Amino acid sequence: MSQAIIFQNARLLDGRSPEGEHDRFVRAEGGLIKEISDKPIQDSGARMIDLRGRTLMPGLIDCHVHVVAGLVNLGQNALLPDALVAFHAQRIMGEMLARGFTTVRDVGGATYALVDALEQGLTAGPRLIVCGKALSQTGGHADFRGRYDNRDADYQTRRLGALGRICNGVDACREAARDEIRQGAQFIKIMANGGVASPTDPIAFLGYSSDEIRAIVEEAHNAQTYVAAHLYTDEAIARAVELGVRSVEHANLIETKTASLMKERGAIACPTLVTYEALKNEGESLGLPAASVAKIDDVRLRGLESLEIMHDAGVMMAYGSDLLGPMHRHQSEEFVIRGRVLPAIEVIRSTTIHAAELIGMTGKIGVIAPDAYADFVVVDGDPLADLSLLTGQGRHLPIIVKGGEFIKNELN
Repeated sequence: MSQAIIFQNARLLDGRSPEGEHDRFVRAEGGLIKEISDKPIQDSGARMIDLRGRTLMPGLIDCHVHVVAGLVNLGQNALLPDALVAFHAQRIMGEMLARGFTTVRDVGGATYALVDALEQGLTAGPRLIVCGKALSQTGGHADFRGRYDNRDADYQTRRLGALGRICNGVDACREAARDEIRQGAQFIKIMANGGVASPTDPIAFLGYSSDEIRAIVEEAHNAQTYVAAHLYTDEAIARAVELGVRSVEHANLIETKTASLMKERGAIACPTLVTYEALKNEGESLGLPAASVAKIDDVRLRGLESLEIMHDAGVMMAYGSDLLGPMHRHQSEEFVIRGRVLPAIEVIRSTTIHAAELIGMTGKIGVIAPDAYADFVVVDGDPLADLSLLTGQGRHLPIIVKGGEFIKNELN
């Protein structure tokens, strides 16, 4: 069992209060937070770490990643051997952990075998929440065959490098949702709108019929979980939320009325603005097909406005990055992008308490409280005053702890 840790004189910041709590003492043992006090905690066997002048946050949470996306061209990524994809994922997850992300939600591609590998200690990475393969209609956002590739769509279903699987019709959609849950999916992801990276679906395309979405939502509900949906346009978002989708990914083209509908229905948004900036700057040079490059600005240019619309409507927003290949290194820059239009505390909440709510782990992650997992990042300075302290590949994070185990410790 790992040694108990006591953080002394810490400024706690997990989003539950606007300014955090100063001069606190936190004791963690056995992978959990055991005690929080405004007075010194005595434990002769504990490792004592003085954090005066620094901020103690919960481990960061990213609710929209693709850890199997080692290549930017997702059609090519789906054709890689599984072993090569797994090694890409190992590197990508290790680098995420080094940036302070101790939990990530993979929204298409990662299988439960990767969860198992992490839990068995075969590799290092964040706690991984998976949906398995995202569900897509023929020609939808997870169909990368293009116009002239007439292979049976099932060729990609069992490939680790494929982000999704194809299913059409109510019965097939039910079966696919049940099959992903059987294989360990903790929620279901659907492609309910056109996308940038896929070749034959303009952004405005609606993915799936209402009956298909309704059936998938019912299957998720039956399994005590929820549906996340890839969505950009206002029409697609409104339809999906009306049909019971809980997690709205991207939401770049949302309008005020639909944002109010999201708030009314309790839907949570997961914007991913950093990926569009990265795709605009680097996508073409990294192999993004021309048809995809042409679609980037269709969603990129409305990104910041969408944040303002949802914030004004009171929509809960979780943190997401959605990066591919070498662009994963920009993961933490989403903090700064959001900080251009949102209060810093709202950006902090997106990676702590709001992210935990979306994942369904409120009280266990994203919070510094008794019985929560002992996931921590220590920040040199005040991220409320400077969100860029959360960037730089963990440069300003002298301590990272996951489940009570030090991933990094530069203080003692």
